[in-house]
Amino acid sequence: MMKLAALPLFLTAFALTIAPIHAEETADAQPAPIPPKQTLLEQPIDLNTSKIQASVFRLTLPKGFKTPQHVHDGPGPRYVVKGRVKIEEAGQTAEYGPGQVFWETGGVMTAENISEGEAELIIFEVSPRKAAPALEAATPKK
Repeated sequence: MMKLAALPLFLTAFALTIAPIHAEETADAQPAPIPPKQTLLEQPIDLNTSKIQASVFRLTLPKGFKTPQHVHDGPGPRYVVKGRVKIEEAGQTAEYGPGQVFWETGGVMTAENISEGEAELIIFEVSPRKAAPALEAATPKK
């Protein structure tokens, strides 16, 4: 067993031994390459304005929940984090599960959780920018 008094001397010798090796590795090291990206969805968008609002929402649907027919402020991709959902839009029905991405046009649609537990989605939405509320001019009282 090493005596505690000898420990600092041992650690110093160890550090001096590996320092030159580490220095060579650092000098020759190349930056790590950027990992490849995988395109999950591409969709051209035509908006009638150049002033847009981009929003990201997290939506959790309880087991068996189905939305009434509704519309969103704009189109965008939807990403399923967990669970399975059935989407009905424009007369088409499709099911999506974890890791899948689908496109909503912003038209009339429904979403139904068809999984055994909660379904979680990330909703990306692109819509015309909403005007800021107008400030009423203050008028002095007489």
